[in-house]
Amino acid sequence: LRQPASCATMMKYAFQILFCISLQSRKATSNSSSTSSIPAFGISDSYVRQSTGCTALAMSDANSEELGKPVCKYQQVNILTSQGGPPRQAISVEDLTPKLKSLLSESGMSNGVVNVISRHTTTAITINERESRLAKDMEKYFLSLAPPDERSSSKKAKRSITYFHNDIDQRPDSAEEAQRCRENGWDIDDPERLQAWRDQEPINAHSHLLSMLLGSSESIPVVNGEMVIGQWQSVLLVDLDGPRDRTVGVQCLGYQ
Repeated sequence: LRQPASCATMMKYAFQILFCISLQSRKATSNSSSTSSIPAFGISDSYVRQSTGCTALAMSDANSEELGKPVCKYQQVNILTSQGGPPRQAISVEDLTPKLKSLLSESGMSNGVVNVISRHTTTAITINERESRLAKDMEKYFLSLAPPDERSSSKKAKRSITYFHNDIDQRPDSAEEAQRCRENGWDIDDPERLQAWRDQEPINAHSHLLSMLLGSSESIPVVNGEMVIGQWQSVLLVDLDGPRDRTVGVQCLGYQ
């Protein structure tokens, strides 16, 4: 089996691709306008020094400096819900920004990107304003797009709305799903364990669908040790089947 590429190698290839795109973009620009002097993606024609495995780029700034030591650090982070009460298929929003800033500071990364991914199929990651009344608007709007099944425990359950995913008594209905159940510790070949698995499955197809619409990850640029987000922007975890404690994956990828 091939061994996975090192962090430095992956970053080198990424910058090589970016540089090639930059050149192609610059060629297209020069063909359409001879007066443009802005380098595509902010990268100049100089592409220098790859001998140490840490790619250095000459930026458009005349005082450009080589990038420092590579950083590639991943952490799984527990996000405690700020909402009280047991899970009730409610939609809630948690602000990840303070935690991401702390992890970024600990990593020592000056330039690069912070990748954030949800580790659940009924949560989402997005960038927007963290404001309590907006969070209520989000819940109202999202549930108008995908109302809860009439069989759901949600107070927002809507009569005549049903989803195939929620036909728990008919699942698993494929060899693939059955194998996933086994891989996750459920011996569904035993009738009692099969019923136990069905009993704990929530009626939450609408939460899955909303998660797909919102997306499960975000990548935030980092420049001079700071995430490049707007004044009113926050990186948000949207729980679409909660409130529950959740986990996210955070990777700092760049240079010191």
